[in-house]
Amino acid sequence: MSNEVDVIVIGLGPGGESVATELAQAGLEVVGIDKHLVGGECPYYGCVPTKMMIRAADLLQEGRRISGMAGDSTVTADWAPVAQRITDEATDHWDDTVAVERLEDAGVRFVRGHGRLVGPREVEVDGETFVARRGVLLNTGTEPGVPPIAGLDETPYWTNRDAVKLEQLPGSLIVIGGGAIGAELAQAFARFGVRVTVLEVAERILAPEEPEASAIVTKAFADEGIQVLTGVTIESVKHTDGQFSVEVGDQVLAAEKLLVAAGRRTNLGDIGLDTVGLDPQARSLDTDEHMQVSDGLWAIGDITGKGAFTHMSMYQASIAAKAILDVTDAPAADYRAVPRVTFTDPEVGSVGMTEEQARDDGLDVRVGCVDLASSSRGWIHKSGNAGLVKLVEDAAAGVLVGATAVGPSGGEILSALTVAVHARVPTSTLASMIYAYPTFHRAIEDALKDLAS
Repeated sequence: MSNEVDVIVIGLGPGGESVATELAQAGLEVVGIDKHLVGGECPYYGCVPTKMMIRAADLLQEGRRISGMAGDSTVTADWAPVAQRITDEATDHWDDTVAVERLEDAGVRFVRGHGRLVGPREVEVDGETFVARRGVLLNTGTEPGVPPIAGLDETPYWTNRDAVKLEQLPGSLIVIGGGAIGAELAQAFARFGVRVTVLEVAERILAPEEPEASAIVTKAFADEGIQVLTGVTIESVKHTDGQFSVEVGDQVLAAEKLLVAAGRRTNLGDIGLDTVGLDPQARSLDTDEHMQVSDGLWAIGDITGKGAFTHMSMYQASIAAKAILDVTDAPAADYRAVPRVTFTDPEVGSVGMTEEQARDDGLDVRVGCVDLASSSRGWIHKSGNAGLVKLVEDAAAGVLVGATAVGPSGGEILSALTVAVHARVPTSTLASMIYAYPTFHRAIEDALKDLAS
């Protein structure tokens, strides 16, 4: 059975759902295909439920900070309301009925199943073939990456998809991976009383971030009793009598549960890339500035290799939709100022290039950095005030090419820095601005003074 439509969207994560909706509302005949939940990883297993966990964990920590500042406190952790909120409010018991109805109400025909390219502008799903007049958009996303560790596949390890479904917490946990996902979940569980060890093969956790940011978070983890082992080689994993054993060098670590948070891998291997002249072993797809891979084929989201962030997928979705609709003066993708936030406490927000990346790019680099705790707001905040603002300037151009904000509001401070990097605001202009007092973002002014000196 063959059906002719205008556009086929394979993968209905946030970006795919957005494109399909926009195109359908513009009057195109659109088919959206997904074998998983409509909405993708973010609302069911990623951004939303994990941030609910983090919000609850942060409240516990704030309660523990009352002593010496506002009296005394006794904090008793209870995971039950967190689990219930995730189930009821975030995921609707991992049921996407509402999301499917929203999609169909917008005019999209939804097909549940594994969509696969079978030729240019042709997609097959469960024996039904669709032919696209305008083309196909791929948004197949990523899944948890599992490192090739001896014995790991034979154990009941967790990924983030298991972690957000927990109704009861273990007494102890080993986390393989000290990136954003591993760090966020490790701290959240530790604040609920779980004994946590983080294992990272790189020389520091949050390795893509500035070294100063990693150091601040590492110290915060140590202060909270989280064991962090970096630069490790994991030899093997075993699971016996309800206990995990992880061999790391000459020591064996034990815990009730094991969480694997060692990155993500793109879902490109079984979507028929070979039928349109592309490498099915590719780790990402190259797109032009309008998200086009080839004639009649577009790609957005994690599979483009520009950052596995919901905001990236949504940004690219808007660009692709306008390109498919042949909008006059359609916007072009610009990745100079890609922001990201790791929602640990302190938060780590960054945009653009790190100092090392800027130097490797051959730029004449100047750096300005200030300790957030030394700012007026940091001094007032006192307990839990660790952080910094670091600026990376292209000295020849006199503009910022990167910045990092770490602290209680790191992700919010980042907004001003993202504008500065994106719009190439001269650092002299930034230095001449009025910064509200006493705010955390006022530390940007101090970092600019350090930059000038």
